[in-house]
Amino acid sequence: MTEVHPLRPLASRRVFIAWVLAAYAFARVVSTTILLLVLPHQVPSSMTGGDGVPVTYFSFTALWDGEWYGIIAHTGYPDVLPVGDSGRVGQNPWAFYPLFPLLSRLFMALTGLGFPTVASTIALLCGVGAAVLMGLLLRERIGDPAAYLVVALWASFPASVTLQLAYTESLAMLLLLGYLYALSRERWLVATAVALLIGLSRPIAVPLGLVTLVVVVMRWRRRRERAISRGTYASMLASLVGCGVAGLLWPAIAWWRTGSSSAYTDTMASWRSYDTVELFVPWIDRVQDPTWGPWLVGGPIVILLMVVGPWARNLGADLRTWTLGYTFYLIATLDPFTSIFRYLLPLFPLLVVVLGAGWADRRGNTWRRLLWRFVPLLVVFVAGQYWWTDVLWRYVPSPTGDYPP
Repeated sequence: MTEVHPLRPLASRRVFIAWVLAAYAFARVVSTTILLLVLPHQVPSSMTGGDGVPVTYFSFTALWDGEWYGIIAHTGYPDVLPVGDSGRVGQNPWAFYPLFPLLSRLFMALTGLGFPTVASTIALLCGVGAAVLMGLLLRERIGDPAAYLVVALWASFPASVTLQLAYTESLAMLLLLGYLYALSRERWLVATAVALLIGLSRPIAVPLGLVTLVVVVMRWRRRRERAISRGTYASMLASLVGCGVAGLLWPAIAWWRTGSSSAYTDTMASWRSYDTVELFVPWIDRVQDPTWGPWLVGGPIVILLMVVGPWARNLGADLRTWTLGYTFYLIATLDPFTSIFRYLLPLFPLLVVVLGAGWADRRGNTWRRLLWRFVPLLVVFVAGQYWWTDVLWRYVPSPTGDYPP
């Protein structure tokens, strides 16, 4: 279990959750306003329901990958991979994990509503749950005021608009935070079950396996202070195995359905400029770009310095390991481009450090001390939301294509 300061929270659990929900709701009102301001500039297209169909709020929430999730919700996954004249696998639904679109299909059947309405509502509700779990995970480490403000900043991050779109970000954050919270409470079997759900929602089980290993080792080192039963040993092992299974689960299902052992990786490669998925190569190649290079080199170095110093001690070993492990995972697997902004949402522990709440005793994380950093960050984040929504989310038909969010 993560070590925390032995101080009582400033508010009851119910009051604390109410304030977290209020902060998150306000952030979503801001994001909705931005979406409505940008919506009139979105031209009708196949993504919004057809060239001659007026764009509505809900159709505007289902662009880009949302179109793929809609296809999966309606028709499922193909048994045969599409192959082009070059012999390369073409873009197809196997690149997208099934939990979100299948949940959407279920609620479409129950409510009779269309995919954009159902999917964006599911995303919105999952974001609510993620915000609550984030607050509960952080309050014992940094205190109630800091936890409120971190949740508010995360919910206002430039790419946080995806938390109410037909995307998997909010579902993945709900499961990620559920896993980290269960792990911090040594609920090993709960964590195992959540890991399997993560394996059907987003490919982030590998760095979570590293987090689990660190937490298990730390618990083992304290075995003289708190004895570990055989059942607990078995449960800890189950949580480690669960992460391993989760990491392989979706590629294995794709193999079983299509008969191709490389169905998932071949499909993922169809979105890239390489014939196969190659670890680290896209990141290294992009580093040489004069525009992207400084950010791709400097960003990981800054994250490393932010997490390893004493200014991050309140995060605990689990959140430090998650931040570093997930960053390394992105470098290894990501083809860095404009989608990188939404991939940064799981790095919420960095907001604790940026806010200056990572090393003071949580009694020192007072409103007066925190707000002078929070307010300008919030302004920058909200301005970034408008830019993200108008420049990246809004689809602009072009012969050369548009930048994806």
